[in-house]
Amino acid sequence: MEAERTLGEEQLTQLRELAAQLRVDAIRCSTRAGSGHPTSSLSAADLLAVLISRHLRYDWADACHRGNDHLVFSKGHASPLLYSVFKAVGAITDQELVDTYRQLGSRLQGHPTPALPWVDVATGSLGQGLPVGVGIALAGQYLDRLPFHVWVLCGDSETAEGSIWEALDKAGHYGLRNLTAIVDVNRFGQRGPTELEWDLDTYRRRVEAFGCQAIVIDGHDLAAIDDAFARARRATGPTVVLARTVKGKGVPEVENKPGWHGKPLKPDAAERAVAALGGVRRIRVDGPRPEPAPPAPERAAGRRPQLPRYDRGAKVATRNAYGDALRALGVRPDVVALDGEVSDSTRADRFAEAHADRYFEMFISEQQLVAAAVGLQVRGYRPFASTFAAFLSRAYDFVRMAGISGADIALSGSHAGVEIGADGPSQMGLEDLAAMRAVQGSTVLYPSDAVSCAALVVEMVDRRGVNYLRTTRGGHPVLYDNDEAFPVGGSKLLRGGADDRVALIGAGVTVHNCLAAAEALAGEGITARVIDAYSVKPLDAGRVREAVRDTGGRLVVVEDHYPEGGLGSAVLESLADLAEPVRVRHLAVRGLPTSGTPTQLMDQAGIGVGDIVAAARTLA
Repeated sequence: MEAERTLGEEQLTQLRELAAQLRVDAIRCSTRAGSGHPTSSLSAADLLAVLISRHLRYDWADACHRGNDHLVFSKGHASPLLYSVFKAVGAITDQELVDTYRQLGSRLQGHPTPALPWVDVATGSLGQGLPVGVGIALAGQYLDRLPFHVWVLCGDSETAEGSIWEALDKAGHYGLRNLTAIVDVNRFGQRGPTELEWDLDTYRRRVEAFGCQAIVIDGHDLAAIDDAFARARRATGPTVVLARTVKGKGVPEVENKPGWHGKPLKPDAAERAVAALGGVRRIRVDGPRPEPAPPAPERAAGRRPQLPRYDRGAKVATRNAYGDALRALGVRPDVVALDGEVSDSTRADRFAEAHADRYFEMFISEQQLVAAAVGLQVRGYRPFASTFAAFLSRAYDFVRMAGISGADIALSGSHAGVEIGADGPSQMGLEDLAAMRAVQGSTVLYPSDAVSCAALVVEMVDRRGVNYLRTTRGGHPVLYDNDEAFPVGGSKLLRGGADDRVALIGAGVTVHNCLAAAEALAGEGITARVIDAYSVKPLDAGRVREAVRDTGGRLVVVEDHYPEGGLGSAVLESLADLAEPVRVRHLAVRGLPTSGTPTQLMDQAGIGVGDIVAAARTLA
């Protein structure tokens, strides 16, 4: 379509000058740092010059303005361009840009992070920014109901990632008219040409197949860019601007040449490039302002949930308690829930039934599931995302990046361990505790009964960082009285005394096996204490050390998980600097499970009641 030529010559000149400044500054900061991705920044400079001057509605003096548009750099390696934008709008100084980029302690890191108030989420692992943008757009269109727009700059290389198409699929499904992906189709990736190079027609057909409007332009035609962004703002559904660009645009020595990805210009080449682009500028951009927005509601004030109550001894699956507690938390309008098409198993459907307006179905798109949760929390919501524990492994990079972003999200992994029974090993999450413990700033919880599970769901809602709750498929006896407290970092002493000869430490389903084993050991005259380590990270190290002291250092740790990185590792790490001698028997799933009943599988794995008794005997 022919662009509407709405820009006058003076405006075009101003935009050309701004684009040149962005290119010059991207070169200057990366050359000074001796590293970075200037050529990836040069290709998109025209796009960003038009966006920040004419279409991005943002109050740069108030990054928390609720009406601000959102700008997400999915191609986070183009950080020289982003930081040059921040200089142009007056958010940072030229000195900070040039002197601190990529330096130790600088907030201008190699890839953007929320160390900067204008950056919503960390990016740089490709294929992540657009899925997060979907979550932000969901919040804007369905929850906030504010007219802000979400602009996501993507690279063409990252369109090979499945997560990009999960994002476009969900954008189309939910009709996100407030979301625009800008794809910088500069034809070159890291090692050479991209998969589609400049085949814009194939890009267009793929985008349209996912229910999004494609707008194909020359990414260096300022008037065409302006028209495309105006059309995107007016669109009735999600838009994708497919911009044909040239990598290294504006610098003849590197323009449209392979082998320059991630390589700064040497000082002499940078000097020539800056001179050719017209030298250093000090242009200050005053772009459009956001529309007035009401203050954020006091979402949590006075809204205490009435938690479900359970009879002691009744067999209740912790996944049921998760669903019950999540539904109860719905009294807080900031709580939202998402699921990956297994809500009837995770029990997230109970929230969906009661609060349909705050439930988002992500279908079998686990990367998008976690990314949408991250996007929703950008807007101040408290997202709970659930699926089978095993399937969260598909989204692990998104969980990892959520930790880098400092995102506040709650994840629930159900159907964990061999306890699930006959479905077989493909459905058994046996690596999840290790994976989640490894995430920066994470919390990992594994309740043994319905009461503790419901209490821990409430603990997660206001807890910072990535919070993970592991739930079980089968029903197990309720061990605790209603209203008992379960602080994060704590544990429970279910059985024990001064003359204990061994301590049995379990979490989740293995707590019940430990209790049964302790009863059997008592019949043999061996007193055993039982610790419910429901908080795997942070672990109650004090309780563990107390058990070492009282039992002469005899511990049996039992977990329905592979031996690496789970509860056993957490216990041993807590004792690393202990001078007292410790003897630990670590029972975990050490072979590949098969189908069978839960009891058969736990016995086969060596974590059944008999195995615990035998291990305790060798110590006592």
